[in-house]
Amino acid sequence: MEVTFKGTAVTTNAEPTAVGAQLPLFTVVDEAGQEFGPQDFRGKITLISVVPDINTRVCSLSTKKFNQDVDEFPGVNFLTISTNTPDQQKDWCAAEGVQQMKLLSDAGHSFGKAMGLYIQAKDFDARSVWVLNAEGDVIYREIVPEISSEPDYQAALDVVRSLTV
Repeated sequence: MEVTFKGTAVTTNAEPTAVGAQLPLFTVVDEAGQEFGPQDFRGKITLISVVPDINTRVCSLSTKKFNQDVDEFPGVNFLTISTNTPDQQKDWCAAEGVQQMKLLSDAGHSFGKAMGLYIQAKDFDARSVWVLNAEGDVIYREIVPEISSEPDYQAALDVVRSLTV
């Protein structure tokens, strides 16, 4: 899939996972080194915000915005996945005071490649937002066309809200 980064066209490694599909197999890691895969997100509604680099302005804004919304949705998983290392993510969370949102590392690119989000030319995953139902089905996806732009927070949160009513 073609998206842009600061106006320059870049291509993901494959067509991103479709709405209606189950998540493909992948492994991401938390700050303690614990591995997570798609099976770990079943049983709860899950919002996944994918950001290229947590240490950049828009990625930081996106994560903080969704972190502010966590309290409105008890029982919903809010995750940020980036290609930063777990230590970089831990340092960022400590510096920014983000405690609600769980950050998971895709430094090995397992998630990005499996989801069709990996951009080899930049060595990071395309900015996107995903909502999964409790069965692990993708029911919403936004692949942000310009990676340096913010996602449509409200659209994703409206989908989460509709599932929690």
